[in-house]
Amino acid sequence: MDVKVNREQLLPILSRVIAVVERRQTLPILGNLLLRAEEGWLTIVGTDMEIEIRSRCLAQVLEAGEGTVPARKLGDICRSLADGSEVRLKMGGGDRCVLTAGRGRYVLGTLPALDFPIMESISPELVIEMEEGVLKRVLEKTAFAMAQQDVRYYLNGLFLEIEESCLRAVATDGHRLACYVHPCRLGVAKSQAVIIPFKTVNELRRQLGSGSNVVRVEFGERLIRFVVGDTVSSSKLVDGRYPEYGRVIPAGLTKVAVADREELRRALSRTAILSNEKYRGLRVSFESGVLRLVAHNPEQEEAEEEMELDYSGEATVIGFNVAYLADLLAAVDTAEVEVHFDDSSSSSLWRGVGGSGETYVVMPMRL
Repeated sequence: MDVKVNREQLLPILSRVIAVVERRQTLPILGNLLLRAEEGWLTIVGTDMEIEIRSRCLAQVLEAGEGTVPARKLGDICRSLADGSEVRLKMGGGDRCVLTAGRGRYVLGTLPALDFPIMESISPELVIEMEEGVLKRVLEKTAFAMAQQDVRYYLNGLFLEIEESCLRAVATDGHRLACYVHPCRLGVAKSQAVIIPFKTVNELRRQLGSGSNVVRVEFGERLIRFVVGDTVSSSKLVDGRYPEYGRVIPAGLTKVAVADREELRRALSRTAILSNEKYRGLRVSFESGVLRLVAHNPEQEEAEEEMELDYSGEATVIGFNVAYLADLLAAVDTAEVEVHFDDSSSSSLWRGVGGSGETYVVMPMRL
């Protein structure tokens, strides 16, 4: 393989692909990227055997071929090169890759391309297309509530449900729940539901833009694939049955309060400084016209904040994890947030005032 490519074209695809390469691998080959040069394109593939990202850029292919190179070292070298540098990557029959740029020359160790694990091909059972910004918004509205290392493995991901008239995403870690419904016509004959793994969801959040580019989503029996331009992200699906989340969403809550979202977010941020670092507990008092936040820690320090609240019901005190409230307020994008609740021992329901389709459930804490 012998290929020349401009640094400014190479860096964006390297940053996308390297993100899935773990710093510690069970197999040495997983620390490498697969490089394939053919027909005027340089294709780069990275994987951790759960998710695979491949992307490509235009290149001058002097000799077609493929090989693998250390991911982090290649990325670090290319980032440190001068803007506009022409990068040449040459691999012969040995176990070395020679990278030249300007007056610099770097020799990298390689591993056989045949050892690189390529994710199996997908036979789509369903294919949908949507705007890139729509999918990113759906993920941003819900992904923060995913569990990360829960023994209930089916919670370590995002539940995505495709129906004829909407796209629904749900995430929960057992202490909070986020649900967002985006109305749209996806042209599906029957509904489909999958659980997308935690890491895949976060990689999509990082890579997707907010524009109107089309994302093609292919659903297989065990795999899901996202195609945006010249970048293809393939991932295994979580094999499990997602809990019946509808039962967790409380109904018939009798008390409603409305607060300024940004003012509440800032007050939470200040109060959290003196909360217990381990439990992150916060006492929230809903009083007539006033919302009071109180935090304590083992050092006998205390923080208290008050702000205006549109509420005229009975005074109610509820304990919350301050991080849970901060996360949902970051996902809400309306000026005001409304809270539905009953008492200190019941789950509360949060959503933006005027924000359609979003539902956030937070369980109380004992303080």
